[in-house]
Amino acid sequence: MPAVLAAAWSLLAAAFLAALALVPRLRRAGVVSGLLQDLVRYGKTKRGCGQRPGWLRLLQVPKRWFTHFYVVSVLWNGFLLIGLFQAEFLGGLLPSWIQHVHRFLGRDSQSEDTGNEHFSALLVLLLLWLHSCRRLAECLWTSVFSNGVIHIVQYCFGLGYYVAVGSTVLCQVPTKVRNGKVVSLSHSVPFGDWFERVSCPHYFAELLIYVSMAITLGFHNVTWWCVVMYVLFNQALAAVLCHEFYQKNFSSYPKHRKAFIPFVF
Repeated sequence: MPAVLAAAWSLLAAAFLAALALVPRLRRAGVVSGLLQDLVRYGKTKRGCGQRPGWLRLLQVPKRWFTHFYVVSVLWNGFLLIGLFQAEFLGGLLPSWIQHVHRFLGRDSQSEDTGNEHFSALLVLLLLWLHSCRRLAECLWTSVFSNGVIHIVQYCFGLGYYVAVGSTVLCQVPTKVRNGKVVSLSHSVPFGDWFERVSCPHYFAELLIYVSMAITLGFHNVTWWCVVMYVLFNQALAAVLCHEFYQKNFSSYPKHRKAFIPFVF
């Protein structure tokens, strides 16, 4: 197991767990700085946080740039998928730079393939690539972006995340026409399906996707379960902030709804 990767993902998971536990409470106490608010909130959840200094507003980009994350993911993870497919089925070797990365991360690229590590990683990369294709299609042809913004640090982090997550999978192996009409750009209370149980079912579904990838790689794969923990805390934080937004802006918001996980949280 690449110890460096496991430590990095664990650190990210811990950082988002701390943010999940502290930011909402500190904000209610009025002690969270504008910079910290900008780094954890984006889109509609930035509203109601007061007037931010001009220099902070200069460091924000449109939320619709989320699309770039999935463009990068489709291209990068597609490249990794092709490379691993060639190594698995066409008798090729993984590129030398991957072997160097393996050694840097503490894994011997020549170690024995225990079980079906190559095939499992190939399947997970395929699932990740298909997931990215689906999200890119949603951004291009389904999502309606308002004038929400994200901090430039969040934007750069998002770009780096989809490069890192595909690379983490690979390191587990040895060696716009819209059909609908936009009625309004204002926010409203969503209803139906999973929305009856949670405020952010798409975040919960994202977690389930990564859990399914972890099961595919195997319960013994600690590194990928660290990725799952990061996704859990990252998506939980975003869900809690959205849940607070709905509760604050809609007095009739259903009391029984949870923020993230049905019946639990």
